[in-house]
Amino acid sequence: MIHQYQNNGYRIVLDVYSGAVHVVDELCYDVIEKLNGQNENHTKETLQAPETIEMLIDTLGEIYTAEELREALEDVTELAAGGTLFAPDIYEPLIGVVKQRKTVVKAMCLHIAHDCNLACKYCFAEEGEYHGRRVLMSLEVGKKALDFLIRNSGDRRNLEVDFFGGEPLMNWRVVKELVAYGREQEKRYDKHFRFTVTTNGVLLNDEIQEFINQEMDNVVLSLDGRKEINDQMRPFRNGRGSYDLIVPKFQKLADSRNQERYYVRGTFTRNNLDFSKDILHFADLGFQQMSVEPVVGDETDPYAIRKEDLPRIMEEYDKLAKIMIDREAQGKGFNFFHFMIDLEGGPCISKRLSGCGSGTEYLSVTPWGDLYPCHQFAGQEEFLMGNVDEGITKPEIAEEFRGCSVYSKEKCRACFAKFYCSGGCMANAYNFHGTIHDAYDIGCEMQRKRVECAIMMKAALCK
Repeated sequence: MIHQYQNNGYRIVLDVYSGAVHVVDELCYDVIEKLNGQNENHTKETLQAPETIEMLIDTLGEIYTAEELREALEDVTELAAGGTLFAPDIYEPLIGVVKQRKTVVKAMCLHIAHDCNLACKYCFAEEGEYHGRRVLMSLEVGKKALDFLIRNSGDRRNLEVDFFGGEPLMNWRVVKELVAYGREQEKRYDKHFRFTVTTNGVLLNDEIQEFINQEMDNVVLSLDGRKEINDQMRPFRNGRGSYDLIVPKFQKLADSRNQERYYVRGTFTRNNLDFSKDILHFADLGFQQMSVEPVVGDETDPYAIRKEDLPRIMEEYDKLAKIMIDREAQGKGFNFFHFMIDLEGGPCISKRLSGCGSGTEYLSVTPWGDLYPCHQFAGQEEFLMGNVDEGITKPEIAEEFRGCSVYSKEKCRACFAKFYCSGGCMANAYNFHGTIHDAYDIGCEMQRKRVECAIMMKAALCK
């Protein structure tokens, strides 16, 4: 499978199954396009067949000479023979192996607080309630969750635990006690916990910052961008904006972590389709690690992104990519999560095929100890997998998630970006289509553009 596109003056050819990226001239770009249109499964033999050069001369002979076309075809043939162009799909035959692999639970999201001190208008968790009532996780339930994780982690040593909400700092005492409990269990079971916390920053203070820096491998700081944008969507319940209170705290925390091991995480909506300004606002505030996600909402929601918004969004990603290249050249670079791409290593095969591991390697725990595939499924009874006392009581749910991959989704099969997003968010697929074996279409369009921009930036920065 070949994907070709032009961006910021670069002609880029992505060979999907080998992962190779080629930046080519106009001649090779046109030749590859003609060859790909004729046959997606070229071999050295088909490329060297007399009819291949005849086809190129017939279709491109008015633009290029026969000698130029022969030389370009030789280059293309060499790439194909080396396995970096027109590579075959070696992944689909592995689906059975991936589906049957023995998985262990290695990551857990603890809903430490089903409560929040903000009233964000787009919150999928209903201001922290998750289709239920406001409640804080007890220390007892939290300990049982960590015990469950240890019991079900097999030989894996490194375990991930995210303190999530609502707002986790509203249950800070229990967070601290669970970290201490986890450190005790590390010694007993030869495990290592990597703790993270996601916070809106309202309750952040020096004591909490010190503890976070000592114990948390990562911290996610929720902020939507410019003051007027943030305060429109992330107010307190009395309508007052949160920007002025939390920004100085976030700046202090980011600096205290040497601008590493954190993300400022925002959400853009229809209200700020010019979201590149919010990302640059973060950079101007001194932040170097950031992520701004598109909101996911029903079309009836006034802030929801709609299909007609996509052209504007695509332009915005292109604009941001060019600005980031310029800033990097000026020594003022920063990381934008969606443009971070590894073209040399990347995730293992199972991750490329099946994604985040929700429902199998990753579980979410409510304050009552109920187990769900991930935080976005919490409260949806059809996805209740069990609890921390009895364990997994509905293994068929895990089996369903284990079978979800880029090859179980028809939309993904023909998509060039499938190994970068691994099929996208299963919760979004379910919420829009009623099945996890589908894809959220608007999200897919944005993901494809982000991959294109990320690859172009690699080309530009590697010159």
